[in-house]
Amino acid sequence: MNSLNILKDNKQTLSYIYLFLSILGAILPMMANFDFASEYGNTFDIKNFVSLANANPAAQSISRDLLIGASAVFIWIINESKKLNVKNMWIVYLGTFLIAFAFSAPFFLFLRQRRIIELENK
Repeated sequence: MNSLNILKDNKQTLSYIYLFLSILGAILPMMANFDFASEYGNTFDIKNFVSLANANPAAQSISRDLLIGASAVFIWIINESKKLNVKNMWIVYLGTFLIAFAFSAPFFLFLRQRRIIELENK
């Protein structure tokens, strides 16, 4: 419990944890996407990708879980960014579709945390 309080009290550290997670969220899915492209052709065949993401019940479960969870969080991200007037949201929006949700969600949390720090220091 004390470790959670440390993060609550140290907003700078928390923001950098979010940034680190966003970097991992960009690298790890992209590595898998490059592996997919090299194994199934030199291009990224979205039809084949979706087919493989639904190839068995385990893959379907993860795909549907991500679709529903990411959709809900993306709606929250849009509303929260407008409420706090978070800057550079174009990175989050493009990153969601061009990189990975695993990048954009933690990157938004980084931007949000930095904005909260900025508002508290006014």
